[in-house]
Amino acid sequence: MSEAGVSPRVVLGLKANWQQFSLLVLINAFVGGMVGIERTVVPLIGSEEFGIASTTLVVSFIVSFGVVKAFANLISGQLADTWGRKRVLILGWLFGLPVPFIIIWAPSWGWIIAANALLGISQGFAWSMTVIMKVDLVGPKGRGMAVGLNEFAGYFAVGVTAFLTGYLAGQYGLRPVPIYLGVAYALLGTILSLVLVRDTRAHVRAEMAGHVKQVSPISFREVFVLTTFRDRNLFAACQAGLVNNLNDGMSWGIFPLFFAANGLGVERIGILKAVYPAVWGLLQVATGPLSDRWGRKGLIAAGMWVQATALFLTAFTSDFRWWLLASVLLGLGTAMVYPSLISAVSDASHPSWRARSLSVYRFWRDLGYAIGALSAGLIADFFGLASAIAAIAGLTFASGVIVAALMKERPAGAPLVNGFHPQ
Repeated sequence: MSEAGVSPRVVLGLKANWQQFSLLVLINAFVGGMVGIERTVVPLIGSEEFGIASTTLVVSFIVSFGVVKAFANLISGQLADTWGRKRVLILGWLFGLPVPFIIIWAPSWGWIIAANALLGISQGFAWSMTVIMKVDLVGPKGRGMAVGLNEFAGYFAVGVTAFLTGYLAGQYGLRPVPIYLGVAYALLGTILSLVLVRDTRAHVRAEMAGHVKQVSPISFREVFVLTTFRDRNLFAACQAGLVNNLNDGMSWGIFPLFFAANGLGVERIGILKAVYPAVWGLLQVATGPLSDRWGRKGLIAAGMWVQATALFLTAFTSDFRWWLLASVLLGLGTAMVYPSLISAVSDASHPSWRARSLSVYRFWRDLGYAIGALSAGLIADFFGLASAIAAIAGLTFASGVIVAALMKERPAGAPLVNGFHPQ
C-alpha cells in the first residue's frame, strides 16, 4: 500500500478485521498471564523465602514495575507512530522473555526487583500495542467493545494464572513450578507477534479521512499537557486511571500479606487473588459495549465508588466469605471503569495523536502501581495493613467524585474541532 493514500481494501470495524482482532485478544491474554504469575506468589516469596519483614520492602517489586511501565507507556505511543505498532509489540515481548527465568533462579530480592523492571517495559510496550491496534481496527463506534474485549483477555488471564499459581504453590512450593506458566506465555506471545500480527497504521489513515484536518501538527509536549490537565475529560480520566491502578497496586502487594496475617493458606489466598481480576476481566465483555451505549462518565464514577466499597469491606472484616464478596465487588467496579476510561481518552483524542494521548493516559494510570504500593507499604508499616487498605479506599471514593464533577459526555465518533476536544 502506498504511504500517500488509503487503500480501498482497508475497512474499519470488527467484522472486517475479526481475524487480526481475535489474534490480538489471544496475545493480550498471554501479556496478562505474565502479570498473573506474580499476583499470588511473589509477595510471599519476599516474606517467606527471603525473610523480608518490612511491608514497604516487600512491595518494592511493584514500585519498580509501576515506574518503569509508566515511562514505557509514555514513549510507546510515539514509538508506535514512528516505528509501527507491530515492531513495538515484538520489542515488548523481547523484554519479557527473561522475566520468568529470573524469578525462578533469583538468589536475592534485588533480582526480583530487576525482573519486574523488565516486566514493566514489556507490559508498557506489549499491552499498549494490543489496545492501540484494536482501537485502530474497529474505528470510533466500537471502541468500548474493542477495549472491553482486550482488557477481558488480559485480566481474565491474570485471574486464571493467579489461581493456578496459588494451587501449584500449595502443591509444589513457591518456586519454580508455578513460574513455568510464565515461560510458556512468553514464548507463545513472542512467536505469534513475530509471525502473524500485521501493523494497523493504514487503519488510522482510513479513520483520519473522516475527521477535520488539523491546522498544524501537534507536538508530543502539547499532547502531554492536553491529556494531563488542559482537557477536562482527559484530566478526569488520567486521575481516575491513576487511582484505579493505585488501589490495584496496593491489593497486589498488601492483600496476600493481609490475608496470610489473618490465617489464610496460600491456596485460599490464590482464590481471593484470582476472583478479583477474573471478574474484572470477564465483565469487561459487557461493560465495554455498555460504555458505547450509556456513555463513559456514569460507569467510571460509579465504578470507582463500587471499588471503594469493596476495599472498605476488605479492611473492616476478617472472614473469608466477606473477603470473597469484596473481591467480586472490586472486580465489578474495576470492570466498569477500565474500558470506559480508555474509550473516553480515545473519544477526546484526534486519530493523528490518539496513540500518544493514550500513552500519556497510561503513563499516569500505571504510575499508580508504584504510588499505591509505596504509600500502602509505608502506611502498613506505621499503622497496620487494614489501615493501608482503608486509606486507599477513601482516596478511590474521592476520585469518583472528581469524575462526576468534571467529565462531560461526548458521543463516540463525533469529529473534533481542529483536532481538539471542545470544552
